[in-house]
Amino acid sequence: MKVIHVAGTKGKGSTCTFTESILRSCGFRTGLFTSPHLMDVRERFRLDGVDISEEKFLKYFWCCWNKLKEKTDDDIPMPAYFRFMALLAFKIFSAEQVDVALLEVGLGGKFDATNVVKSPVVCGISSLGYDHMEILGNTLGEIAGEKAGIFKKGVPAYTAPQPEEAMVALKRRASELGISLQVVDPLKPHQLKDQHLGLQGEHQYENAGLAVALASTWLEKQGHVDRMPLNHTDPLPDQFIRGLSSASLQGRAQIVPDSQVNSEEKDRDSSLVFYLDGAHSPESMEICARWFSHATKEQSQTCSKSRKILLFNCMSVRDPMRLLPHLVDTATQNGVHFDLALFVPNQSQHNKLGSKASAPAGPEQIDLSWQLSLQAVWEKLLHDDNKGSNSTDSGETSLVFESLPLAIEWLRKNAVEDPSTSYQVLVTGSLHLIGDVLRLLKK
Repeated sequence: MKVIHVAGTKGKGSTCTFTESILRSCGFRTGLFTSPHLMDVRERFRLDGVDISEEKFLKYFWCCWNKLKEKTDDDIPMPAYFRFMALLAFKIFSAEQVDVALLEVGLGGKFDATNVVKSPVVCGISSLGYDHMEILGNTLGEIAGEKAGIFKKGVPAYTAPQPEEAMVALKRRASELGISLQVVDPLKPHQLKDQHLGLQGEHQYENAGLAVALASTWLEKQGHVDRMPLNHTDPLPDQFIRGLSSASLQGRAQIVPDSQVNSEEKDRDSSLVFYLDGAHSPESMEICARWFSHATKEQSQTCSKSRKILLFNCMSVRDPMRLLPHLVDTATQNGVHFDLALFVPNQSQHNKLGSKASAPAGPEQIDLSWQLSLQAVWEKLLHDDNKGSNSTDSGETSLVFESLPLAIEWLRKNAVEDPSTSYQVLVTGSLHLIGDVLRLLKK
């Protein structure tokens, strides 16, 4: 199997998506394995840019499950969830005879289930930052060391620009293996010949640059030198541009007008718009805030009055004091102030299979202590920011809802009752929350 293997803290899913789209545009049969899924587990397995069909998924799922069951007992249990997903990806891509399999690391790199691949064609490291520190380490050097675990002797490796501490660790591991580690500059807009990247946000030029390097190296190693870019500065070949401009990935800088509210307002701009981004690390919070600021400013040019609302949740293993200040400060620096923050529990659990998982627990079973602690962090941030200011606004600044449907219902009710105002809702903090919102909006 001809594998491209990508690790990183942020941008690895986008990098894989760009790379897959480029190679598919070049005429190759592609397999893409990413995580987590947002609404349906089949999203993790793409064949030629499309989620695997339910029929094929079930066929390969039960094939793997039954074979493993024959080999397991009390001493040798079934593999854990993500390991089974990775094994299933290998089965699917092998059986479907893809030309190239793109594997996104689930967590870390060195001990990740995807790292059983002994000889990938090329490896890539997207932007590194602080995340999963309870597992990967407390410093960028330690985290980078874990990510560099996907490097293999004799396999070319590329990285996006990194903080110095992370770069030192990556170069050290590359040197130990005797391989070259090349730092890839972000793509330049002129290289797209007036086209736009399929994934929004300025940070995507960095991911696109890494994707171009990975795709080019894969083409070279497979003997398709004629399809590679001539150099690193000229406009890209048409197949590369087509791939980069048509790439799509849900839940990353995604804008979704609410069809239920806006269907009644055909004569004017959307009054309720959701801005979805699965940022969940300090660095990605800053990127998310810049994107939201830019995107809402564009919309605000067409509407006179708007309300900026944050809809937030994050996993309890993450420190909200490392996330929310980065979001608020960067938004403020870009001229955006949130009028209200809503804190909700996720509908789904990260390990539920498919889009038909059981309904969430009733309100009496829901523990809102985590959401209340997030609210307390938010209120403290606002209080600290207002010290010394002359602000006399004593209105509500945050709310906690027992469930996501109640929060969505509240937003829709307010948007309908106040049609002259554009409600711009940033949903972030958790990809699981993003999936839950998308599922509700599609109903």
